[in-house]
This record gives sequence, C-alpha cells and structure tokens, in this order.
Amino acid sequence: MPELPEVEAVRRGVEERLVGKILTEVRVREPRLRRPVPLLASWVGRRLLRVERRGKYLLWRFDGGTLLVHLGMSGRIAFVAPDVPPGRHDHLDFLFAETLLRYTDPRRFGLVEPLDAAAERTLEARLGLEPWDERLTPAWARAKVQGRRRAVKEVLLAGDVVVGAGNIYACEALFLAGIPPGRPAESLDEGDWARLIAALRAVFEAAIAAGGTTLRDHRTVEGKGGEYRGRLAVYGREGEPCPRCATPVRRVTQGGRGTFFCPSCQRSG
Repeated sequence: MPELPEVEAVRRGVEERLVGKILTEVRVREPRLRRPVPLLASWVGRRLLRVERRGKYLLWRFDGGTLLVHLGMSGRIAFVAPDVPPGRHDHLDFLFAETLLRYTDPRRFGLVEPLDAAAERTLEARLGLEPWDERLTPAWARAKVQGRRRAVKEVLLAGDVVVGAGNIYACEALFLAGIPPGRPAESLDEGDWARLIAALRAVFEAAIAAGGTTLRDHRTVEGKGGEYRGRLAVYGREGEPCPRCATPVRRVTQGGRGTFFCPSCQRSG
C-alpha cells in the first residue's frame, strides 16, 4: 500500500502540472472501486486550485468542491499521452485540456469520490497528526497512547496518533529510533517518543526526496519507480546483516504482517 512518501510524491507531481487548469472531461470505465465511483459530470469545467495530502489521502481542491483520491493497495495515477489506449486496470481518466491523468488500480481498493464538509470532518476526526505538525510533541504522543496495550508498531500502522506510516516506514523508523516493534506503546517514555518522532520525520523526508519506495506497484505520476528501496535498513532484509551492527535482521509476524528489525539494535530496555 502506498504510504506517506509515495502519496506525497504523487501529490507534488499532480500539483506541479495541473494546478490552475480546468477539468475538461472525466471517463469512468470501471466504477467498482472500494466504493462505487459516483457520477462526476458536474466536475467538468471546474478549475483545480491546489492538491493537498492528509495522511495517505489526496484532496483535489477545485473551485466549488473537493475530490478525495485514495490509492488503496495497488492504485496509481500517472500522466499518459492522450492517444495511449487504456489497459485492463485503467479505470478512470481525468482530462485537463490536452493533459491526461489516468487512474490505474488492479485490486480496485482505491477511492475516487467527492468530499463534502461533513465527510471531511469525519475523515479528520479519525486521523492522527501529520509528522511535521507542531502539536506532535513527545508529551502529546505519550499521553495519547496511555492505556493502550497494543505494540508500538501497530499504533503506527493505525495512524490515529501520527499518520502516514505503513509497514515499510514503521519498520524503518522503529529501527532508526532503536525501539523494538513489539514493545507496548504505553511503555514508551517521552525520550522514546522524541527519538521515534524524529526518526519518522527523517525517514519520510528521505523517502519523499527519493520519490518513495517501489516494491511492485508504486510509480510517480511520470511513471518512474521510487528510489528509496536501496536505502531500506531492515524492511525486506531478513537474514541480511544489520547496517549498524551486522547482526542478522529478523522477521516476525505482527497483526498478520511481516515486521523486520534488528534484535541487537532494537532490544527492550
């Protein structure tokens, strides 16, 4: 699933080329995504004012409304030449004059739908803070997880404390912070949270600069793969030497998903 760096790379690419342009046509070939794509004919003729990201969601701000775009597990959007025929999984086209932005989603877990004020408030209420939000302090994060017995990695994946981390970047940030992924979140003190928040920011910033991580589906809007994969310290590296201490990286299953960590650098206590 695309995580914050991949979604941010897409956001920047769309914003760079389309802000200020008018949507001239929407073609929906397959409306059956996670929820059915509604009729979008009324959006034709609207000007794209800006493109925002909230967590892993894209918010396309038009004059007169907002379209929410979520890439789900395998979704991607890319600029293609207007004469390129759609493939099997190319479900929507957005045309801005001669510029065509195509939405592709093999698993169809993504979303494309209008977002009114009430729905946006609902979305906002269930999302945690952005990694760079000034309100995200060690004291705030520690207070937020008190009484939770979930492991810290599971808290990161839930996204209700801080948004944006999926399996890849949760593993990487916990490694950078030296925190075991199975440690109960409520046991972290303010010093632990300070390291973890700093690690999340550092990992996200480096991954954004690299265009994200491409393992299989992710592409930038220009069709390029993200280049952060070669910098991953632990994710996907089971049995390989830790880049810090050369101890073999371990893999365990948490919540049905693989978790990668260094048993030496990320010891409890």
